[in-house]
Amino acid sequence: MDKITNYKKIVGDIVQEIADMTPSDDISETQLIMDSERGHYVLFSLGWHDNNREYLPFVHIDVKPDGKIWIQHDGTDLVLAQWLIDRGVPKEDIVLAYHAPARRELMPEFAMG
Repeated sequence: MDKITNYKKIVGDIVQEIADMTPSDDISETQLIMDSERGHYVLFSLGWHDNNREYLPFVHIDVKPDGKIWIQHDGTDLVLAQWLIDRGVPKEDIVLAYHAPARRELMPEFAMG
């Protein structure tokens, strides 16, 4: 299995695990959106709380054609980068895209993007 295919499988498995931990209920629906062909993985929560609309992504990860995994948003307390590392992804293939490029420079063990 090539690196990109492997990374898509790893990311898909992680996002599915998180979706399984956050099931829909009477107030909020958890939606898992996976486009493995293009490498996009998103978890959304939507619903209504009183008269307030909830519509928010809490996980967004992309696997880019260059073999880098971009964590676009980590709205969890799970430290998604560590989950990737624990599954064998080297830090130099992980972009912490939720940080500005100037801040990423302070973490040279991770990819800049």
